[in-house]
Amino acid sequence: MQAKIFFGSQESDKSEWIEIKNPYKDKIVSMYPKCDEEDAKKALSIAKEAFKESKNSLLSQRVRWIEDVAKKLENKKEEFAKTITDEVGKPIKFSLIEVDRCIETLKLTVSALIELNGETFNSDAMPSGRKSLSFYKRVPSGVVVAITPFNFPLNLVAHKIAPALAMGNAVVLKPTPEAPLIAYKFAKLFIESEFAIKDALSVVYGDAEVGGALVRSDIPRVISFTGSVPVGNIITKSAGIKKVALELGGNAATFIEKSCDVLSAAQKCAMASFYNSGQVCISLQRIYVQDEVYEEFAKALVDETNKLIVGDPYEKDTFVGPLINEDAALRAKNWVESAVKEGAKVLCGNKAEGKMFYPTILGDVTDDMKIVCEEVFAPIVSLVKVRDFDEALSKINDSPYGLQYSIFTNDLTLTRRAIDEFECGGVVVNDIPTLRFDIQPYGGVKLSGTGREGPKYALEEFSDIKSVVIF
Repeated sequence: MQAKIFFGSQESDKSEWIEIKNPYKDKIVSMYPKCDEEDAKKALSIAKEAFKESKNSLLSQRVRWIEDVAKKLENKKEEFAKTITDEVGKPIKFSLIEVDRCIETLKLTVSALIELNGETFNSDAMPSGRKSLSFYKRVPSGVVVAITPFNFPLNLVAHKIAPALAMGNAVVLKPTPEAPLIAYKFAKLFIESEFAIKDALSVVYGDAEVGGALVRSDIPRVISFTGSVPVGNIITKSAGIKKVALELGGNAATFIEKSCDVLSAAQKCAMASFYNSGQVCISLQRIYVQDEVYEEFAKALVDETNKLIVGDPYEKDTFVGPLINEDAALRAKNWVESAVKEGAKVLCGNKAEGKMFYPTILGDVTDDMKIVCEEVFAPIVSLVKVRDFDEALSKINDSPYGLQYSIFTNDLTLTRRAIDEFECGGVVVNDIPTLRFDIQPYGGVKLSGTGREGPKYALEEFSDIKSVVIF
């Protein structure tokens, strides 16, 4: 139940501990030591020394290291899934899926690592050049700071530390304060592996004080952060000259065009809007529906939403569990009340029980309502009636965010236009914008961030190009 500090390979604790309660049962499920700025500096210093060894380690050792962690995680699948549900209240069936995806992320990291390479270039291509043996190679960047969120407290840790360590870097992880134990258990698999590189991974806990010390330090060469736009903005301004990869907020949207299979679209959109209680950066928040099928789609979406089971996250059939804390539930309630005052109509939901907030669909939503302008991060979706694709396109792109959008249509011309004209990092056709495969390049534009995740692309984020010219 105790998530301890890792100063490199050495476990440590503190005199003051912070307790974490399960969002559904409100009982203590884990605790972590309260770290401070000095702890962050100590972890960074250890990582700096560890990099001297990690950067020269054999590829075969790093491959076997990641494979060993994946194998051990396979054997602890149920334990890790329960820990996720304990700490963040995620329904157990989705916690099990997250563990499976984490294992896949580790395997994808190994595959991408083996395929990673440089290439030759022609130094005599221009008259000013000379013939030589010229090429570039990728080398580890150095110390990586990884800061992770609560909504996927295992797999999003894997997306950062697995590629970073596999590339030969040293890592300091600061996991979300809401889920310290799952991060500790995962880190322990790395640190206790027979193939581990000594002191290459450290883990510290905390909020702004610890995070700020990690980001401001001159030691790390890469900061990888997943979280809110305000915090991402602070990191960008305080990091100094180093790589900063940010996966920030989203305001995911889709367009329901009249030629699509309306019932199928509604089924998929219900899942996309309320999966993980809407606490997903690419949770479907805005649905723009062509006026000719608006009523049909709205009814189908309500019907599909009413089928979703809300309640105990430990029950295998539960789809929607609690929000992460009472503040999140209160914000959800306030979002809906504000929208209703502005003229929106509640089609279903708008029911709260403690940290539980039932799936809510709002109709008659307009562009000037706050609920379609900001990231809600709750089980709330808004329906907006539009004339055609051009109106939907204008409204979808009229957002400071740009993570992922989608379109449901059987019109090839509109499909091509959506791919070309949606202002976002990823486009999905005939499925939900909440869809993410761990192998894909994942990330956004505008305020949704910089850089890309997915093991192949993360290896590039966590490495530098070194050019070589031999005469």
